[in-house]
This record gives sequence, structure tokens and C-alpha cells, in this order.
Amino acid sequence: MKLGLGTVQFGVPYGVANALGQVNPTQAQAITHRAHAAGIDTLDTAIAYGSSESVLGHIGVGSWKVVTKLPAVPVDCGDISSWLNTQVGASLTRLKLDRVHALLLHRPCQLLQEIGPKLNDALLVLKANGIVDKIGVSVYDTTELAALFGKYRFDLVQAPLNIVDRSLVDSGWAQRLKNEGIEVHTRSAFLQGLLLLPQSKRPTVFNRWVDIWTEWDRWLESTGLTPLQACLRWTNTLDAIDKVIVGVDCISQLDQILAAHEGSLPNLPQFRPLQDDRLTNPATWSQL
Repeated sequence: MKLGLGTVQFGVPYGVANALGQVNPTQAQAITHRAHAAGIDTLDTAIAYGSSESVLGHIGVGSWKVVTKLPAVPVDCGDISSWLNTQVGASLTRLKLDRVHALLLHRPCQLLQEIGPKLNDALLVLKANGIVDKIGVSVYDTTELAALFGKYRFDLVQAPLNIVDRSLVDSGWAQRLKNEGIEVHTRSAFLQGLLLLPQSKRPTVFNRWVDIWTEWDRWLESTGLTPLQACLRWTNTLDAIDKVIVGVDCISQLDQILAAHEGSLPNLPQFRPLQDDRLTNPATWSQL
């Protein structure tokens, strides 16, 4: 199955459409069990996701492909290899695992700094020692990929992709990564839940992109699709994408996703080319 389960909600309250807060451990266990039974085999987490790794370790995730992410290397870090080993060792202890499927850099721009070669070398040692199967990066946009490739070799890349922000596909990067044998995971299929909100519940701060919402709402009405069906069915049709990481707040949301992700999809809505990361990058939303 192309779906993977994001677990940031297991560690912190997350998402513009999240009305339930942080998922409690009992609910997290029910969600993971339901997901695994449905054929989902990949979990996405990060050291920065609060208690997410600890919750997963308590549940037991030995039968999963676990992808976790490193935070930024501290500015005053004197020994990158030692710091990295400490971070990964603690992560594995929380997860109660001996190894993970992949370890990604949450701040891959650091590879372009002076510490880049040492950081990359330390990652390669972890891979050579069997602590991680794959190493890679989690990027915010394709400009990061353009800067990194040619300098470093990755096994897995995670990037945002949704019907509003199609840059990973339109730029040709998704297919290029696939052609080079790199595993491609996407996130933000729902733009943190913003694409799932009806007009009446969409925060007014996003009204500056009224032309996007007008076309989105018109297209949904004309196709008869729900926002959930539209978002998932598009990403599910893309051969260059290996996993679409989705997060849920409760088991009923997971059941809705499982029911919605397969099926027909008409031509996509005709948005004007969007070059505004104030909408496509949720990290900027606090500044709106």
C-alpha cells in the first residue's frame, strides 16, 4: 500500500484542522493496529515530534518500517559523529528498536554548510554499521534538492506534495528521484488539513488566496468528490511516489482515509501557477 502513517500527532497537537489535540497513547495504539491490519507498513516520526517516538516504542513497532528524523546539529557542536550517535542511540531506545528503515535530516541545509561533509560521513557510518537501512533528507521545496544533489547521494527523500503544491511533480524532481532509485515519500497531502476544511471553517487569514479556494470549491462541487478523496486519489496515482504519509487524530479518520484513497479522479482543478510559499509551507503560517 502506498499510504504511510505519520505520527507527529502522537507527540504534539498538530495541524490547522486538528480539533482533538494530541492523540493519547491508547488511541495511538488503536490507530497503529488498524493501519497495520489494513496493509500500511511505514511509520514516520522524528526526534522533534515530542513524545511520538516514546509512544511508538510503548506500542511496539518491530514489524514496521520506521522513518525518523534528526534535529538540527547545534551550532556549538564540537564532535558531530559523537552527537549523531548519541541522538540516534536515544531515538532507538525510545522506539525500542535496534535499527530503523531510514534516518532523515530535518534540516538538510546544514549539509551545505562547513559541517556538511562530516555530517554526511557520520550518516554513512551509521548505514554501514546497519543502524539505519537508508539515509536521506526531508525538504520543504525543490530548490533544496537542486542545491543538495550533485554533492551528496541519498537513499530516501521526503517532500511536500498536494493538489495545490505540485512542484515536486511539475518540476520533474519526483521522476528524477525515482529514476535514480531513490525512495520518495511525500507529506502534506492535505496541507495540514487546510484542504479538507469547508469554506465556512477555513481560517480567514487564508482569504488572500481567494482565487485558489474559489476554483477548489468549484471543482469539488462539479466532480462530486470529497476533499479527502481528491487529495488522496491524486497522490495515489503517481508512479514516482513510493509512500504518501498521512497523519490522523483518531481511528475514524484513518478509516475514512482507507475508504477514500482509491478510485477515479477527473482532471485536476486549474489553479494559476502558485509561487507563494506563504500558503504552501505551513512553517510560515504564523507570520500571516
